[in-house]
Amino acid sequence: MTMVEKIKKRSLKSGLPPGTLMHIGTKKAMESRIRILDYDEGSVREKKQATFDDCLPFRDSDSLTWIDIEGLQDVSLLERLGNGYGLHPLILEDILNTDQRPKFDDMDGYMYVVLKMLDYNPGSSDIISEQVSIVFGRNFVISIQEGREGDPFDPLRERIRSGKGRIRKSGPDYLAYSLLDAIIDHYFLILEKFAESIETLEENLIGDPGPEALRQIHHLKREMIFLRKSAWPLREVIYGLEKSDSDLIRPGTKIFLRDIYDHAVHIIDSIETYREMLSSMLDIYLSSLSNRMNQVMKVLTVIATIFMPLTFLAGIYGMNFKYMPETGWRWGYPLVLLSMLGVGGLMLYFFKKKKWL
Repeated sequence: MTMVEKIKKRSLKSGLPPGTLMHIGTKKAMESRIRILDYDEGSVREKKQATFDDCLPFRDSDSLTWIDIEGLQDVSLLERLGNGYGLHPLILEDILNTDQRPKFDDMDGYMYVVLKMLDYNPGSSDIISEQVSIVFGRNFVISIQEGREGDPFDPLRERIRSGKGRIRKSGPDYLAYSLLDAIIDHYFLILEKFAESIETLEENLIGDPGPEALRQIHHLKREMIFLRKSAWPLREVIYGLEKSDSDLIRPGTKIFLRDIYDHAVHIIDSIETYREMLSSMLDIYLSSLSNRMNQVMKVLTVIATIFMPLTFLAGIYGMNFKYMPETGWRWGYPLVLLSMLGVGGLMLYFFKKKKWL
């Protein structure tokens, strides 16, 4: 996937009024799928193939309801869900626009967070991006994914089912934190893959750099730009959540938000380090090409320098003057050849003594 393919076409909404619901981006799922996980400290109720009507009864329940939606192509479903849970049309518009910059909005009665879920395609060495939107209120959390193979939140669902940890004892803010933590953990997987690719590339540059190495450098630099664009706003988003005055985020949860803030800072530092390494690798590649060219030019210069006096001698005795004493001498030809060999040998000895060869 190229950088151009990763940039969504916002021009499709040109001229439309604010709040117009239209999906912008690639359809990554055949159809929208809803999963409901409702739980409290003592019980868990799960519905894997739910409909919109199944979501409404949980709106006013005392338990915590997690509604997970995969696939954004069903605009009417999101519109009805937004109306049912009181979501602002501009929030729904941002959810459907998959080119959003990571951010958070503190709305009346709920909070909205959007960020990028990243994964690594080992076949093409590309970063796969998916927008994840999270809305949480007093008794509900709604997560909206674009839809892809595999679900990054399966381990979190298993923790809820088994009751391990404090998640069943905590509120929607802690569940939202857990979703953010699962997403940010994937950034470390991406960085590990980048570290392996950079290490392999560095070995190739030291060994025998070629056009393939240059192509790989440019590919990694493009992917690093995209990774940086997705990761840099994370620090701002998490810091805003941690410092928020909203009563939707409890003081106990802010400690955990501070932890993933540290993770975000670590991710950004690693990205900047890898960017500098890739820039230095490009300099190493260009220097290697320059050194290789210098070696070739040195060899050619030595050859040309050796043949200059030999060409001079051949030019003198190639003149067709009638009265040249050496041309009539019986040993003139072998003597000239020996002289040329001697001059060439002396020059080679001189070059090696000076360590020019």
